[in-house]
Amino acid sequence: MIVHKYLDIPPTEDAPGVLRRVVIGPDEGAPRFIMRVFHVEPGCSTPFHSHWWEHEVFVLEGDGVVKSREDESKIGEGMVVFIAPNEEHCFTNTGNGVLRFICVIPLS
Repeated sequence: MIVHKYLDIPPTEDAPGVLRRVVIGPDEGAPRFIMRVFHVEPGCSTPFHSHWWEHEVFVLEGDGVVKSREDESKIGEGMVVFIAPNEEHCFTNTGNGVLRFICVIPLS
């Protein structure tokens, strides 16, 4: 068993104002999934992208939108998001505070 504070993990900057922490993954011995925590500053956005795997997302705090090529949905604290494989998407912070969410993906 491994227990630690997610803030003890050094972040990676994915885009201006977007920090990603891999809090559980291969380094912890996880054989199938990776858990990441994202921190998106107001007015900032994750890159628009797609990949073969799905996402499961849980919004911890803040306000934003999740966008696809065809749609846009508001998101906020306590909401969940499912993004299907190969669906282009991005997360944008539309609020005044940080947008923070957990994202779980398969180990590729």
